[in-house]
Amino acid sequence: MNSSTSSPAPRPAEFQAHIYNAFLQGRTSDVALRIRASWDAIYKCHRVVLIQAEFFRHLFTGGFVESEGTVTSPGSHVSSDLVEVVFDDINITRAAFELCITRLYGGGPPLFIDPAIIPTPSHPLTPSFPDPLPLTQPPPDHQPATPRFLLSLLAVSIYLSMPSLAAEALSSVTSTIGPFTVMDYLRFACGQGIGPPQEGDVDPLVGLEHVAQLVKPDSDKCNPPSIGTSPSTQDRDVEYFSQNLEALSVEDQLRTPHAGGAVHGVDLSVEKEDPAELSPVPDSPTSPHNETGSNLSFSYGAVSDKIGEACVCWLARWGADLLLYEQNAAGIPKQPVPFMPVATPPRAIGRRSTVSGWRTPNPDVVYSPPLKLPPIWRRGGLTAAWVRALVSSDIFFIKGEKERYDLAKTVVELRRDEGIIEEEEVEWAKLFTEGIYYANMTFDDLLYLSHDRSPSTGRAYVPERVIQAAYWTQSMLRHKIVGSFPSSPPASPTGASRNKELGICVSRKDIVEALSRAEKNEETSTYWPVPGPSSMRMGECAGAENLFINEVFGLSSASSKHQGPSRSSMSYSTFFGLKNARCTTIESASSSPSDATRWVPYPPYRFGVEFWDVDSLREKSHLYSQTIWYAGSLFNVFVQMFRKKAHGPQLGVYLHRQSSVDPIPPLSMPSGSAPTENLVEHNYSISHTRNLPSPSPMNTSPTYPTQYSFSGLPMIPSPRSSTPVQGSPSSSSLSGSGLPVNGPPIVPQQPYRDPRAQVSAYFAIACASATGSSVTRFTSNPDDFSISQSWGWRSSSLRAEIRLDADKTPDPSISSLSGDASISSLRITVILGVV
Repeated sequence: MNSSTSSPAPRPAEFQAHIYNAFLQGRTSDVALRIRASWDAIYKCHRVVLIQAEFFRHLFTGGFVESEGTVTSPGSHVSSDLVEVVFDDINITRAAFELCITRLYGGGPPLFIDPAIIPTPSHPLTPSFPDPLPLTQPPPDHQPATPRFLLSLLAVSIYLSMPSLAAEALSSVTSTIGPFTVMDYLRFACGQGIGPPQEGDVDPLVGLEHVAQLVKPDSDKCNPPSIGTSPSTQDRDVEYFSQNLEALSVEDQLRTPHAGGAVHGVDLSVEKEDPAELSPVPDSPTSPHNETGSNLSFSYGAVSDKIGEACVCWLARWGADLLLYEQNAAGIPKQPVPFMPVATPPRAIGRRSTVSGWRTPNPDVVYSPPLKLPPIWRRGGLTAAWVRALVSSDIFFIKGEKERYDLAKTVVELRRDEGIIEEEEVEWAKLFTEGIYYANMTFDDLLYLSHDRSPSTGRAYVPERVIQAAYWTQSMLRHKIVGSFPSSPPASPTGASRNKELGICVSRKDIVEALSRAEKNEETSTYWPVPGPSSMRMGECAGAENLFINEVFGLSSASSKHQGPSRSSMSYSTFFGLKNARCTTIESASSSPSDATRWVPYPPYRFGVEFWDVDSLREKSHLYSQTIWYAGSLFNVFVQMFRKKAHGPQLGVYLHRQSSVDPIPPLSMPSGSAPTENLVEHNYSISHTRNLPSPSPMNTSPTYPTQYSFSGLPMIPSPRSSTPVQGSPSSSSLSGSGLPVNGPPIVPQQPYRDPRAQVSAYFAIACASATGSSVTRFTSNPDDFSISQSWGWRSSSLRAEIRLDADKTPDPSISSLSGDASISSLRITVILGVV
């Protein structure tokens, strides 16, 4: 045949549109799906399209009855066989299921995620915060993708084994974690489902209103609904599940494998975990039990864990900030909330306490009506066990242990204002006894704690024995370092002849032997493991979604270069990685006999540092944190930018042993909080740098006028003054010459000095992302720190969100006054221990 007269091959787009229209119009179907779930309907579909999903491929090609089509007679069309699919997962909604089906056909409406729930580096708590979520009208023919819809879409795509769609849903969930969504997402990760319908939910799917043939309840008298044994039972289960959403702790998760490796479960008689560890307060409004006695749990394996990780990362970065807002939302008298201190407190947030360095709410700002925020610290949010885990966590961003204690007091009194509950008091006792490392507080702080009493109970927050033990631990460590008791005259050898290690490490064998000889009351002695070198990324990470989807669907990931903990160490039982490394003697002795981990009986020093305008940092220049004193030495953290073309832009983070003779370096400050000073460029040697691979590229988020104060903390709305803040840079200074800003150095108290020229110390650095949904954490085995020596890492994954184009012209519409400047803040938590 002549090529000029041959018919052209059909284009893929035309064929896709043809088959999708056949589905929408119910034409030429060869299978009718009867879906039994929260809705009951029939869909006319095509087998050849459905088998793209692993669930349907197994169903139609796995030798089941559904594998055989029914042909009526020679020459006639294939009849539509009726195949019944029962979804026993009440997270599966009609709109989400219909979207999955339309995606198999290559169609369906585009998804619209409200920009108000998408955090950005300039609006890390979402553009709408602290106002309630506004509803943006979606474009025509777009499906509103509310948080509940995204969770349901994730559940359906895992059930049907559609990895690409599950990865898309997972990415959308982790990119929309914020103050209005974090608790819903965390409940889902803990197995408590998607919750009741929310404002903005659209069901059925946009454009598919007439595709499903709904089945009336009285038309089916033979088979029961999908969940329970009767329609009334199903209604009760759904109602129960909606009431259960306020509880964050859940029972053991029953994981039932389905086609393609997806896991979820329904259990009506699960044995409870230890209530002190996992379960919420019995008989409280957040209790998971209702009059039916049922107990539902839905888990999706590694995907649930991934969402849980992202949520706890977000809570660790922003939890302390949001406490101030929750106090206002509760409409109660404000308690002091500990935050990172700055030289000049932000005028729109609060004032500096002259005693302990934390801020109190601004008494000049009147908030009427109270802010409408969903509970996080209050009842109805985190349970007491989760509060304890979060406040005790090593990655929780807080300045130090004294500020951690102040925050714990604030949260506890916030809960006690709603009534004292005995089961919560058990958790508060554990929090104040085990979650705060008092050995790293000053004697003045310990003296203050010994007299501090709760206004609600009249009792001390911290038992006297705990304070005494902390002081004894301090004294013992000092003796190990200087070689004499505090009251004795100096008799330590010279620094050159002293060993770099103190000899305080013990092995598992040593602990087991000591345990066999110990008195019963010594079985609760505590140890901390000395870590080895590692790097990991918790929470959301560009390019990581498919890795975890592959784990869920049983695909090989052996070739992956992913570095990080095993899934079990980031699971629900460890609060998705929040649990710190503190272990009792029995727990330490129970480790694997082949474990070569060394242990120390002294808690590490935990502190938080913050850097502003890192994107304005010149290459090879340093930005310094506050300087801290620990175990006789001064330490601080500095960051440095590398913009080499060979490796791409990288940010270095280093722990530095500060000389007690050299001047203390100025600390990084937010623009507008202190007069601009020239950046100090010290030529301290960087003894070791660990290079890490660059992450997958990320899309640049749009820039919006920020709603955050110069401290990097969100502002409660107040009338804006047109008067410039004294010392703040003008808009022209944002071009780069005046940033970043340094404040005056703060010299810490030094009770004693370590005389050794070199000390051996292990450390971990956890860097939160700009929006908070991920944490990059590096740990090091003990390294030798000489005076003015630094150890650390540099990687392009540390600050993937910052603006790395130094020549980029700032938006002139963004003012630098009244908190409107786009401030880039990098928050880091540091764990430091000597051996």
